[in-house]
Amino acid sequence: MTDPLAPGSTIGILGGGQLGRMLSVAAARLGFRCHIYEPGTEPPAGDVAHAVTTAPYEDEAALRAFAEGCDVVTFEFENVPTAALDLIEALVPIRPGREALRISQDRLTEKEYLSDLGLAVAPYADVSDADALARALTDIGTPAILKTRRFGYDGKGQARLTSPDDAEGALKDMQGAPAILEGFIDFSHEVSVIAARGPSGEVACFDPGENVHREGILRTTTVPARLSAAQRTDAVLLAGRILNALDYVGVLGVELFVTPQGLVVNEIAPRVHNSGHWTQNGCTVDQFEQHIRAIVGWPLGDGSRHADVTMENLIGDDMDRLPELAKEVDTALHLYGKRDIKPGRKMGHVNRIVR
Repeated sequence: MTDPLAPGSTIGILGGGQLGRMLSVAAARLGFRCHIYEPGTEPPAGDVAHAVTTAPYEDEAALRAFAEGCDVVTFEFENVPTAALDLIEALVPIRPGREALRISQDRLTEKEYLSDLGLAVAPYADVSDADALARALTDIGTPAILKTRRFGYDGKGQARLTSPDDAEGALKDMQGAPAILEGFIDFSHEVSVIAARGPSGEVACFDPGENVHREGILRTTTVPARLSAAQRTDAVLLAGRILNALDYVGVLGVELFVTPQGLVVNEIAPRVHNSGHWTQNGCTVDQFEQHIRAIVGWPLGDGSRHADVTMENLIGDDMDRLPELAKEVDTALHLYGKRDIKPGRKMGHVNRIVR
């Protein structure tokens, strides 16, 4: 893709969850059509997209037809099978590129990549079996956390170790999957930077947001975050460094621990990010429009913040609060259209303007 795409072009999105839904809305505002590829039926993004293909990622004929009908393809989650990406990439550009996906799909590969860039990360070790875990605990110590190298999210695929006695149970929790042990970081709070890079190399970052998690799930993000001017600059420059190293095109989320020794990278996400939802009501151009602008080759928008915002995820039974939330002043509701309410399931979010 060398020239900017014109309105009316079709953007393919792999995955039909809430991120695909909000990307489709942003694309429609700019005159683009979105085609969702999703194995599950009745995906949230299907309510607002121009077209939906319902097929598994192993269906080569469906993938080929999807790709041939798109002008560019992006994704809303990291774990798209490699074979599906190979087929699509032969027919249409994928933005962001495959390197960012390769790195972020594996926690060990991600840690090694970030370390090679000279960025601070938590102490880590590859864990393939009980002996490897014992050696890792000797080197790293406890407390620590054992994580599957692939497919974990929202606290899934993780086990905490408070002493070496927890090793056997933690390894059992991994169910035989390759794992990584990470040492705990003594941090005051977590922040994240939502950053974008265009095909020409231009970079734009939103203000860092301060995150609060409960039970491994993000509950709130607040801007501005508690950061000094120097820390804020360091966070933005760090995100830009990752974007440029990856030759990235699109929006990237970078989670950071704030410590007395400096910022430590927790993880990166090669897509629009939950902690960036505040931009929908705090900025003129939000993270979803910024991602669309980047992947179609348009100039990036001004991501300046015009309001202080607290984003709160609505999870499971939080939906019972809708009548009260709908009455709140300076509160914007964003619901995902999911039919079934389940414990731990993200059903929507609210953005509260702080005055």
